Amino acid sequence: MDGTIYLDETWIDGAREFLAKVEETGRKYCFMTNNSSKNAAVYVEKLHRMGLDIDPQKQLITSGHATIDYLKKHYPGQKIYLFGNRVLMDEFEEGGILLEEEHPDLVVTAFDTSFDYPKLCKLCDFVRSGMPFIGTHPDFNCPTKTGFIPDIGSLHAYIHASTGRMPDRIIGKPNKEIIDYTLNVLGASPDNTAVVGDRLYTDVKSGVNNGLYGIFVLSGEAQLPDLADSDVQPDLIFDSVKQIIPLL
Repeated sequence: MDGTIYLDETWIDGAREFLAKVEETGRKYCFMTNNSSKNAAVYVEKLHRMGLDIDPQKQLITSGHATIDYLKKHYPGQKIYLFGNRVLMDEFEEGGILLEEEHPDLVVTAFDTSFDYPKLCKLCDFVRSGMPFIGTHPDFNCPTKTGFIPDIGSLHAYIHASTGRMPDRIIGKPNKEIIDYTLNVLGASPDNTAVVGDRLYTDVKSGVNNGLYGIFVLSGEAQLPDLADSDVQPDLIFDSVKQIIPLL
C-alpha cells in the first residue's frame, strides 16, 4: 500500500483510476501490506477518509493477519509476547491469540511505533533466552511523504546486534506464509495473480518466488538502479500503477 497506492494519505497519481479499471474489467484486487503498526480497522478507516470503501474480509491482508493465522496453526494455545502497537495487540487478542507480558512461550516482533527503551530491553531479554522468535515482516524502512522511517527490519538488526539472533521465521512478504494466506482468502491461484509493489525484496520477490507475477513500480522505495544489484528480477516494470491502466 505505502509507496504503491498512496503515501501517507495522498493517493499516488492514477492509483484510484487503476483500482477502478481493475474492477471494470472483471478482475479482483486486494491490498496486501507488511505494515503491522496498524490493524485492519485502521486501514479500512484510512481508505474511507481517502474516499475508498473496501470489504475488509476480502480486500485487505496485513502481515498481522497472516501472523495470527500462522500462530494458530503452529503454536496453538501458547502465550505470546507481542512487540507491537496497542491496535495490533487488540487484533491479536480478537483473533484468539493469548498475549503475555512476563512469562511468554514465544516472541513476535511487529512494527511498533510506540516502544520505549525498557520495552526494547525486555524484548531482547526474551530473545536472548532462546525462546521461539517470529517477525511479522522484514521491511527495513516505511515510506512517508517526507522520506522514510525505520521499520521492523531495522529493529531486527538492532536485536541481532544485542542478542546474536534474527527471527526464526518471518511471515510477511516475500515469504510463502503470507502468499498462501492471501491466495486462500481470495480463492485465487498463483498463475492468474500478480503482486504489484514498490519494493524488490518484499513485493516483487513475493510474486516471482512463489509462482505469481511480480510487477515493479517506481513510485516508492526502490528505483531502477537497484535492479543491478538485486537477485530479484520483476516480470514487468512501470513508473506507477497509472501506466498499467491501458494494459488491463
